[in-house]
Amino acid sequence: MALSQAFLSDPSITNPSTFSPQNSVSVLSRSIYCVQGRRPRKQLVVKCSAAEENVRIPSQRARRWVSFYIQGRKPRKDDAFECCATAEIAATESVEKEAENVLLPEGEEEKIVGKYDWREEWYPLYLTEQVPDDAPLGLSVFDKQLVLYKDGDGVFRCYEDRCPHRLAKLSEGQLVDGRLECLYHGWQFEGDGKCVKIPQLPAGGKIPRAACAKAYEVRDSQGVIWVWMSDKKPNDLKLPWFEHYSRPGFHDVSTIHELPYDHSILLENLMDPAHVPISHDRTDWTARREDAQPLAFKVTHRTQRGFAGYWGKAQEPKLLNFLRFDAPCVLQNNREFDDKNGVKQYFSALFLCRPTGQGKSMLIVRFGASVRSPLAKLLPKWYFHQNAGKVFEQDMGFLSSQNAVLMKEKLPTKELYLYLRSSDTWVAEYRKWMDRAGLGMPYYFGHNSISLPKEPAIVEHAPAGLGAGISASIPAKGGIGTMHAPNPVNRYFRHVVHCKGCRKVVQAFQAWTNALYAISIVLAVAAVLVSGRQWKALLLVSTGLSCAGAYACASAISLVTTNFIRHHRRL
Repeated sequence: MALSQAFLSDPSITNPSTFSPQNSVSVLSRSIYCVQGRRPRKQLVVKCSAAEENVRIPSQRARRWVSFYIQGRKPRKDDAFECCATAEIAATESVEKEAENVLLPEGEEEKIVGKYDWREEWYPLYLTEQVPDDAPLGLSVFDKQLVLYKDGDGVFRCYEDRCPHRLAKLSEGQLVDGRLECLYHGWQFEGDGKCVKIPQLPAGGKIPRAACAKAYEVRDSQGVIWVWMSDKKPNDLKLPWFEHYSRPGFHDVSTIHELPYDHSILLENLMDPAHVPISHDRTDWTARREDAQPLAFKVTHRTQRGFAGYWGKAQEPKLLNFLRFDAPCVLQNNREFDDKNGVKQYFSALFLCRPTGQGKSMLIVRFGASVRSPLAKLLPKWYFHQNAGKVFEQDMGFLSSQNAVLMKEKLPTKELYLYLRSSDTWVAEYRKWMDRAGLGMPYYFGHNSISLPKEPAIVEHAPAGLGAGISASIPAKGGIGTMHAPNPVNRYFRHVVHCKGCRKVVQAFQAWTNALYAISIVLAVAAVLVSGRQWKALLLVSTGLSCAGAYACASAISLVTTNFIRHHRRL
């Protein structure tokens, strides 16, 4: 437990190969100081490094601290001057071995000087192809409520999601002749938020200048709608551009998911390759729990806007995976390799994580490659979408509970996490980036510091109002009925309502299910009425096939809309 606070300076964070038995004494001395909850003095580190090779614990004082650690308690200040020889050498060796495995990156590093304002950033709102053509879409960035729609000219518009009249949600409105109409009193808006119609005005009355919606700049880039949250002029240089997705012949499968935990929890989960073999065992063709192993990391870039580096299996000589995090919420994991013909091929996993409020986030996932396997070409897109939903549901219990602990404990991650250098390097880098940039955000949990929300999340106490509001604000207007009640952990609510393709698949399979059941009933009645044995047998077989087809269609609907439930078993 005490070593969970041992997140101090060590060159192994930037280059795992620098960690060796020769410097383990120095590392151990620092971890000993961490047991006391304070930073090691430079003099002791030098003294420890110069100790004789056969001395595991470099000083008598240090050995006393380790002995107290083994007993499960912190040494008192007076204990430093007492003689304590209860520690066994074998026990101290095990402590030293444990210290070698604990991630000990830069601890009290100086903050990079620079300004970070969360508003002066581009945030991914939605996949372009999924934006409804005939209805507004309610979205959010942190606690800012937005409404996105496509006007009569096909131009994307984004306003603050409230009518200047009486604060009604514009996302619950409708599109009339390409204008956004508030359904409370019929006020209509267009362009940059200008109000062009108020039905209640008398003849000749002028529309007040203040009767306009606050507009936000949006961009449609590489199939994603981005929003600029600041009132300042947009900085198009900050608009993300992904080289692989502009390559000719590059194919991708993109999905949208709402998730019931903070975007920082989501990001650190996505930059954690070590959990994949365990949490997602056999979910696809690559994750297998027997492949869980130490990983090697190499950080190559640290800036005010993020970090980047290589990672791979510790046994491999080359680190082929390149991970890059860019503020505020872009994570990409790329890999390049030569195929059997010597042609360069590319793979990219792109994650665009939008904060949608306290304990909520929305994720746009894009998996792309320059080549596709024959099996991937045969399987429909909805199959990959449901598999992605399964992956997030496998993690949901862990991440939701992690989110709850952070909110309850109100401590930085340095006080709560036990980082391992062979698995958690990217997570540590991300939380340290929060230390540098977090003060420019509404709330954050960093490695050494935190900023709690100034106001608690708003809780809707009227279920009818909550259900009606959500139902009206989703892309499939009114698409949530009693069967699919608003529920942030329900797959239909988290994904299907945001995906035109999956909604059409559900509708098509539902139609086929009803038709096949109707046909089976007709065939069964006909089998009873006919007298010939051959006809009776043929009709009964046809009835069975129709029922089987209806069952298969119902199973496909369940696959698309029903959550994955993990069944624990003994291995």
